[in-house]
Amino acid sequence: MSARQPQCDVAALSDKGRVRPINEDSYRICAEQRLFVLSDGLGGAAKGEVASAMAVESVVASLQEDATAESSSNGDGNGVLSHETKTLVEAIQLANQKIHEQGTRDPACRGMGATIVAARITGNRLSVVHVGDSRAYLLRANKLEQLTADHSLVAEQVRQGLMTPEQAAASELQSVLTRALGTEANVEVDADEIELFPSDSLLLCSDGLTRMVPEEEIATILVQAAAVPAAAERLVERANEYGGQDNVTVVVIRLLKSKSWLAKFMPWFSPNLV
Repeated sequence: MSARQPQCDVAALSDKGRVRPINEDSYRICAEQRLFVLSDGLGGAAKGEVASAMAVESVVASLQEDATAESSSNGDGNGVLSHETKTLVEAIQLANQKIHEQGTRDPACRGMGATIVAARITGNRLSVVHVGDSRAYLLRANKLEQLTADHSLVAEQVRQGLMTPEQAAASELQSVLTRALGTEANVEVDADEIELFPSDSLLLCSDGLTRMVPEEEIATILVQAAAVPAAAERLVERANEYGGQDNVTVVVIRLLKSKSWLAKFMPWFSPNLV
């Protein structure tokens, strides 16, 4: 039996920024599958826009092929990933192979690569997977939490205590990635699952947002926006106001309260109370 899907509002926006000549970001939203995918082509590399487009299209196609398969696995909270998360990981690994093979075959595409972050909602569970420095955030009770860990040189140095977050933010090495799609025949994909609650908000974004806009301000925009289109527009606008040094793409997802979901989380809940 398929899990009951929560209702959600979704908005996305992508902009080339104030400096880059083209937009190398790509995204796809598949509302029926509650699937959200965002990819950032590697800046300065060949055909970054091709790599990011291949990444999102390949992942979406893989998940659509898997849509007819059902699984009773929902993960057990002890490190065992659900079927939905595993298939998302496999889809990204396949996308990596396709991008790498294209770069090997076509001299014009040699060296192309991309980051990727993808989220999939199944019932009240969120699957989030990523490669590179595009990020996923959770906003809960007005607090913003980064769900992904950047695969970048400066982020690794921060995690090892060799650099402070402030030094990392000012470093000229921010763009040096330790992992990306297409650069190698195989790639390690980070995956996690969390439980979602009514009124949670999710944000997927390329680094064109996070390098320009402080997290505190991102949280404020998400909290204060009356609707998700306004949040997406303001986030992109703010990145450009701070200089727009890179392409910027955001996907904003706001989970809505429903009577059936409230009853699940609060057994004492009565529809007559609202």
